[in-house]
Amino acid sequence: MTATLDKPGAQSDTTTPDHPLTPLSADEIREVRRIVGAHGLLGESVRFVYAALEEPHKDVVLAFRPGDPIERRARIMLLDRAIGKGTDAIVSITDNAVVYEHTVDPVTEGQVPILDEEFGDIEAMLLDCDEWVAAIRKRDLNPEKVRAVPLSAGAFGHADEVGKRVVRVLGFYQYDDADLPWGHPIDGLLATIDVTAKHVLSVNDHDDLPVPSERSEWDAEPHVTPTRTDLKPIEITQPEGPSFTVDGNKITWADWSFRFGFDIREGLTLHQLSIKDGDNERPLIYRASVAEMVVPYAHPSPSRYWINYFDQGEYMFGRYTNSLELGCDCLGEIKYFDVTIADENCEPRVIKNAICLHEEDYGVLWKHVDIFNGMAEVRRQRRLVISFFLTIGNYDYGFFWYLYLDGTVQLEVKATGVVFASAYRAPDPFASELAPGLGAPFHQHLFSARLDMSVDGHANTVEEVDAVAAPMGPDNPWGNGFVQQKTKLTHELEAMRLADNLKARVWHITNPNKQNRLGQNVGYALYPEGQPTLLADPSSSVAKRAAFTTKHLWVTKYDPAERYPAGHIVNQHPGGDGLPRFVAQDRNIENDDVVLWHTFGLTHFPRPEDWPMMPVDYAGFTLKPVSFFDRNPALNVPAGKKKSHCCNG
Repeated sequence: MTATLDKPGAQSDTTTPDHPLTPLSADEIREVRRIVGAHGLLGESVRFVYAALEEPHKDVVLAFRPGDPIERRARIMLLDRAIGKGTDAIVSITDNAVVYEHTVDPVTEGQVPILDEEFGDIEAMLLDCDEWVAAIRKRDLNPEKVRAVPLSAGAFGHADEVGKRVVRVLGFYQYDDADLPWGHPIDGLLATIDVTAKHVLSVNDHDDLPVPSERSEWDAEPHVTPTRTDLKPIEITQPEGPSFTVDGNKITWADWSFRFGFDIREGLTLHQLSIKDGDNERPLIYRASVAEMVVPYAHPSPSRYWINYFDQGEYMFGRYTNSLELGCDCLGEIKYFDVTIADENCEPRVIKNAICLHEEDYGVLWKHVDIFNGMAEVRRQRRLVISFFLTIGNYDYGFFWYLYLDGTVQLEVKATGVVFASAYRAPDPFASELAPGLGAPFHQHLFSARLDMSVDGHANTVEEVDAVAAPMGPDNPWGNGFVQQKTKLTHELEAMRLADNLKARVWHITNPNKQNRLGQNVGYALYPEGQPTLLADPSSSVAKRAAFTTKHLWVTKYDPAERYPAGHIVNQHPGGDGLPRFVAQDRNIENDDVVLWHTFGLTHFPRPEDWPMMPVDYAGFTLKPVSFFDRNPALNVPAGKKKSHCCNG
């Protein structure tokens, strides 16, 4: 549906973008609200769940030249809180029109993501619920001191929930303002709430487990230890300044160049990543993002079986990005970027210092001391880092993209914060004991990286490459031989793959239309960490809703509408959307414009050492050039200044 409105004179005040991928400005966000209101979609109870740039088709972006006209569009999701109606729409800021509008079916499609405003109502609802208050008082606790933790409800087909906008709530006790309630779970108690009707549907008080009493602040007893004094300062200085340059949202460093974006669903995104090779600017990735994550928990108890939250599709986790004004996560010569997002009333909200850009030394790049010609050379590796950190509930996540001098690209996710705790009563095969009476259910953190590849062009082929032993025979008489076994993936349904570390399995993304000087197809290799995929049963609700987590690799033909591996609408969706639907078309992916979707993550069996504050755990993947260059691309790195005491680490 398209609606065209009279263009007001005020629109001339809107900031003019210089590129199709420039994120929405504050003025543009305000324009979106005005257009949506003029179209009749707003009202006193309507909130914006999501509003961000609707990126143009790849062809439009690649054809763009400075000075060309740019159509600006925004993708939005609305929620009418009074009736629970969700709306998905596209707004053309340029044409002053709503150009697409769709009402979300709550039964077949689920619900639009959860609002912070909805979470803010939960404790008051529970205090008005006699059954909840009685369950709290039965435990000799003050209901006023219970911190309600509402979480996405999932989709289990319960008759009293179908078609309703539901959250489930666990309680944690907070003794005083300084106390961290995460250490005091009120286990065995669960409330289910219809947030549209503002009604408690049920209270399940199935087990009266003692509430752990030990405090969980990092510096509270019994965790207090003297701060050590034997660590001397490490200073990182760049007296001549950083080596990168910034022009708007375009960054250039060493041979690399790319643009970056940000929205509240995916967080930091990289665009048009390319590397210079001599006089040639060679594309590598058109668009890279973490498009979804899910945290499925393994405890089957009545109050915890349902916990499997999608921090992006259900919560829009980018809105919880840390302002690094509040604490710096980077060292050295740093460039910070603010980001402007739309709040739930579609008013611009600036997150100061949301993105951090800096360089890091990374030890030896290459080195050799030769016994024949006297060569003694060493070069140091360094990397460019662009990152952001967010806090969602108890967990903190950092997303760090690394670019290296040798053409390597890496993504590293850092998970830290506070483990989501439970009460513990032995024996419990589904949880660890972290402190007296305090447990932590086993769980996974599974991410999906969406990599829209463009290896030296937009026609690529993916091959699975295994290390296999060669059979003994005329070609391998001594039995010492092993080879690379390559399997070309030509259609989507055969490109649903699992990693295999026993075969050193990698996936090559090659361009069969471009060769290096040796006649080899140019390419890059995706190196997976090969950790477990989803461990839940294939028939479970989470396996249907998060099917992307059942394979390490999916490959699809490029379609700009296919942005999210679990589908566009995730909250309370019954499952089957996203990648399973995409690949059912079984399109050709050989020598074509392809997108790789890579599942990676952590399987967490919590340890006492994770409490009360969890040291960072890591997950990610690496992309390395394979025949992309004619030789080592880092031969041009200058030697460092020689010092009398040198370490090559």
